[in-house]
Amino acid sequence: MAKKIFIAATMQNDGKTTVSLGLIAALKKRFDRIAFIKPIGQRYLVEQGYKVDEDSVLIEEVFGIKCNIKDMSPVAIDKGFTERYIEKGCEEDYAKVIKDAYDKVAKDNDLVIIEGTGHAGVGSVFGFSNATVARLLGAKVMIISSGGVGKPIDEVMLNKALFDREGVEIAGVVVNKVLPEKYTKISRLVKMGFENKGLSVLGVLPYQKALDIPTMREIREELKIETLCNGEELDRPADNILIGAMNVKDALKFIMNNSMMIIPGDRDDMIDAACAVNSGNLKKGSRITGVILSGDMMPEKQTLDRLKDSGIPTLVTKEDTYSIASRIHSMVVKLKPQDKAKIQIIVDMVEKYMDIDMVVANLR
Repeated sequence: MAKKIFIAATMQNDGKTTVSLGLIAALKKRFDRIAFIKPIGQRYLVEQGYKVDEDSVLIEEVFGIKCNIKDMSPVAIDKGFTERYIEKGCEEDYAKVIKDAYDKVAKDNDLVIIEGTGHAGVGSVFGFSNATVARLLGAKVMIISSGGVGKPIDEVMLNKALFDREGVEIAGVVVNKVLPEKYTKISRLVKMGFENKGLSVLGVLPYQKALDIPTMREIREELKIETLCNGEELDRPADNILIGAMNVKDALKFIMNNSMMIIPGDRDDMIDAACAVNSGNLKKGSRITGVILSGDMMPEKQTLDRLKDSGIPTLVTKEDTYSIASRIHSMVVKLKPQDKAKIQIIVDMVEKYMDIDMVVANLR
């Protein structure tokens, strides 16, 4: 029988996939055959004709896990799913679908990492909360929460109540995204605070800014912006996002390496400056990650030709500058298989800051 653990969180984007990925890398040193399943997914891609959660695709590609991709993501919540359920009831026997998929991925493997969706109650609307799924699969739960002291303890205890109601045992807690300058203090306090609640802390992970920095590829795919030219490298990080609406002389003061610029399409002077920076003629040592031309406007042909020849990945949108900047600012950066540098940061972080021995001792 494969051992297993269910990775839950107190809310969306607390770091379930980050921890799952890092744990698989760490545990591969102790288990020869590791499988992964995300029983219920809300963000999906179409793979091999199936709607498959994007995290399952990520894990499969990064680690080369040999499972049927549909079994790794048996239930995909598409648009209208909730409405259909409320009006018409279950379309399938989801308990059977999930259990059958789990049995297939667990077969011939030593360990299964099970990733939940959102907080403990997500899925309750159709009878399959994370707590219900963890009980169905007979797994202990690792709960992840984000930074601070009181906030993660409050949120974990709220989520624990639902797991307790389902009779699911908590393996331990991971506190994620702790500010580095407060790490020592917070690590000490949360360990004491959770110990007072009878819970073990399996790890305290520092905030890694690099994981929240988007690339032009991510901006294009997440916001569905049209590509004008792919340029030389779509996967450079956009460390610094600038709005190119001031005069060029002032804008140059703010441009640094890996800047991404949002420029109104009729600002030929600013576009020329971006090209000059990328070629090394201005701000030597700096490279422009990408340009977004806003306002449904295009530069003069000679400026456009220079932009295409510059190697700068360029997107174009009908949205005004403020709107597209706001959408980028509120965008949730999701890990992709091609994010090699980010993946290595995660692997190193989990190995260093999580107690892997304690995790192994809590596998069921």
